[in-house]
Amino acid sequence: MAVIKTYSPNLMVHPYMRQSTHAKATETIDEISKNVVAMLDRLHVVVIGPGLGRDRLMQETCARLIREVRSRDMPFVLDADGLYLAQTQPELVQGYRLCILTPNVVEFGRLLKSKGIDPNTTSVDQTQMCAQLARAFGGVTIIQKGVKDIISNGEHTLVSDGEGGLKRSGGQGDTLTGSLATFLAWRKAYMDRIWDHDNDLTDSELIALAAFGGSALTRECSRLAFAKRGRSLQASDLIDEVPVAFRNLFEDGPKL
Repeated sequence: MAVIKTYSPNLMVHPYMRQSTHAKATETIDEISKNVVAMLDRLHVVVIGPGLGRDRLMQETCARLIREVRSRDMPFVLDADGLYLAQTQPELVQGYRLCILTPNVVEFGRLLKSKGIDPNTTSVDQTQMCAQLARAFGGVTIIQKGVKDIISNGEHTLVSDGEGGLKRSGGQGDTLTGSLATFLAWRKAYMDRIWDHDNDLTDSELIALAAFGGSALTRECSRLAFAKRGRSLQASDLIDEVPVAFRNLFEDGPKL
């Protein structure tokens, strides 16, 4: 953890999570989970998955965290190895409409199989299949990442097809999960009426729009970063483009 802290002053690191090989003999999963759960009082949104791995202790700690998050009606995003939990313990996300899953093509296929849906059904297009999977999970929101991002919670289905970069670098999904967390936090601000508005959006619409916003922002970041870096693009380059990408998509004024 000390190494991670020195990487950037922007990172706030809490060394509570444990892999089986790193846990002390005296540490129990109850103690480890308690330390992680104690942080929830300070959070609006939880993201689980990037860099997680599939270690048994780590996955079980996250499973306990998800149960606690659900008990508090907090939104959460499952990405990367966090999606393995949705496959192996689907009850953790089943019917929880404040959950967003972000599978790539391979992960999407695994989720389909976990729900007994044939991924090779040629009579169903991708938007319909994404909606079908969302309904099978009881209304969770799914972002099927691809050439076009298909977003559905079974009730609302959107397609995010903004131009992206021509290179896919490992780690770009972290920009998506971070953006989703931000938009989900703003959802709470909307619901708390911290500014004047008509309050005419349903919670289902808010979640779908948060998912679309995160997808659109990530794609625009990728486009801008590739225009500058070309084939040397790295995942971290997308972060530098967030302010311009956000202005281009969501703010008034000239586009940059």
